[in-house]
Amino acid sequence: MFSHESSDSDSEYEEDIEFLVLATLIKKKEIKRRRYWVHPVNNKRESKGEFHCLVKEIENDAQRFHQYFRMSKAQFEEVHSLIEGDIKIHTKFRKPIGTKERLAVCLRFMATGNSFRSLGFNYRMGFATVKIIVEQVCNAIWKNLAPIVMPQPTEQMWREIAKGFENVWHFPNCIGALDGKHISIICPINAGSTCYNYKNEHSIVLLALVDAHYRFIMVDVGANGRNSDGGIYQESLMGKMFESSQLNVPPNKPINQNTEPLPYTIVADAAFPLKTYLLKPYSKAKLVNNNPNKIFNYRLSRARRTVENAFGILRARFRVLQGPLQVQPNMADKIVLAACCLHNFLTQDTQETQETLMDESEVSDGNGLVDIEPLNRNPSQEAIQVRKAYKTYFVSPQGQVQWQMQAITQGRTRFN
Repeated sequence: MFSHESSDSDSEYEEDIEFLVLATLIKKKEIKRRRYWVHPVNNKRESKGEFHCLVKEIENDAQRFHQYFRMSKAQFEEVHSLIEGDIKIHTKFRKPIGTKERLAVCLRFMATGNSFRSLGFNYRMGFATVKIIVEQVCNAIWKNLAPIVMPQPTEQMWREIAKGFENVWHFPNCIGALDGKHISIICPINAGSTCYNYKNEHSIVLLALVDAHYRFIMVDVGANGRNSDGGIYQESLMGKMFESSQLNVPPNKPINQNTEPLPYTIVADAAFPLKTYLLKPYSKAKLVNNNPNKIFNYRLSRARRTVENAFGILRARFRVLQGPLQVQPNMADKIVLAACCLHNFLTQDTQETQETLMDESEVSDGNGLVDIEPLNRNPSQEAIQVRKAYKTYFVSPQGQVQWQMQAITQGRTRFN
């Protein structure tokens, strides 16, 4: 009796297994039947896609072409010629998406910040295809443009940068303005609070050194948003190379005929540590009834504004940076690096830069770029003496500018 019941139970169990297997096969067959090699909508890409219709129409309209891609047609062609070999796809199954169309998709993504899904509908491509194209083109831009528009500076290049700061911003021996910005991203997968910053947002940090004409000299991207700016700088390759004197910085040079040689310096805000090669403003506590300190802060602020302006131009030109990037940190790094390269490439044209700054219709009130949190550190006596020497020069007849006293008395000085 016991054996008979056991046999019936085994039989019912086998029938259940067969039913589940059959149901699974039917479901897979249904799913397979609904799949497309290319969706019928996307099959019309070459006749109705945005690249083959709208872009072709605006090719002969310089203004609209520039508004669409954030660059002129000649600049588009130059970028394409530099990266074409790295974004070309060969396939035996079907006609691949052309290299110019791939570049157009990436530039439109960076110019607008539209989602991959939105661009997929506009260009009649698969949503995953758009993501792959953006990542591939960003990699190609960094690989091919960075050695041209952002090479590692030589000793002569540092001298030219210092000359620019002295001529334009009246700050001698300055080889760059340094700052960092939080770039907002969506919450990374399984990241916890790794990228959670003091503004209650998830972010990665763009650390940049900028010359007198708003061009990036060096950038470091990808540090977690929870880290402090000074700590990010100390741990970055840029900071380590400056600290170990590996960046071909020229030897000390007198800023006036009657002064001792002073080191070439970087100007930064209060978030960074004071060093012999890195100057920061005096704290508010040291500004009370102290005009020389106020003048130093004013002169440093004038030179340091170049990095703030560079971030503003970058954000105005590439709207993808105006809100949280809807990608994971690794891809966000690639997008930001490509944007910095394109910024330098486009900033070679001063007229184009000024137009970008003045185009208020292209700037939103978003907060994609956020300031870095200040961090207090005790500087060395040598660094304090270097800052004091620059301050003395700025209040001397040889180093002063005629409007500096008026500037500090009218309260326009940035103290930190």
